[in-house]
Amino acid sequence: GRKPARACAECHTISGAGVPATATLDSLPKAYILEQLAAFRAGERGIGGPATTHDMAEEARALTPSDRQQAADYFSATKFVARVHVVETATVPRTHWKYFVRVPDPGGAREPIGARIIETPLNFDDYALSDGRADYVAYVPPGSLARGASIASQGHGAMPACKSCHGSRLQGVGIIPPLAGRSPTYIVRELILLRTGRRRNPGAAPMVQEASQLTLGDMIAVAAYAG
Repeated sequence: GRKPARACAECHTISGAGVPATATLDSLPKAYILEQLAAFRAGERGIGGPATTHDMAEEARALTPSDRQQAADYFSATKFVARVHVVETATVPRTHWKYFVRVPDPGGAREPIGARIIETPLNFDDYALSDGRADYVAYVPPGSLARGASIASQGHGAMPACKSCHGSRLQGVGIIPPLAGRSPTYIVRELILLRTGRRRNPGAAPMVQEASQLTLGDMIAVAAYAG
C-alpha cells in the first residue's frame, strides 16, 4: 500500500486471485482495470452496494494516478489460475458467515440449496491467511450448468448470448473481461448490482441491459457455467 491507500493484497491477495467477495484481478485487461478504478472514483460503482464495494470506492480515491497505473500494470500481467470447482447438488452443508465467506457449520448438517450459490473455501486456514492459492467449491442448484450453457451460447429472450461479447470460451475479448473459471458468487453479485443500477459507469451500459433480462435463477445458472 501507500498511505492513505491500503495494500491491494488485503482484499485481492498478493497475486490478485481474490476471494468470492472481491474481484479476481489476475490477467484482467489493463484498460479494464483502469476503467473500473475511474468508475469507483466517480461514484459510478460502490454506491449502495456491499461493504467491499464501498471500500473499493474509498481505495480508488486514495490512489495516485501513478499508483493506479502501477497496479493495473501488475495485475494485468499476473497469471490466472481457476481455483473454484462447481458442483450441482440439491442439498448443501449448512453454513455460516465468517470473514466475508460462507463456512460449513460444525457437525456436517445439510439443508436444501434453494435458489442460492454456496461457495466455500476447501481449507479455511488458507483463506484466512489470504493465500492466493486457496481453492473453493461452489455448490449450485441442479440443472444450473445446462441452463447456463444455453444462455451463454444462445442468449435469453431479448438478451444476446454472453459469448457474443465475452468470447466463445468466456475468456474475454479486448477490454471486455474474462468470466471463465472465476467465482460464481462474485459474478452473480455484479449482475445484481448492474440490474439494480448500483454499477452504472458508461462502459457497463450494455451489461445493465443484459442483466435486466435475467431472473435470479438465470444469473445463478450463467455464473455457474462461467465458473
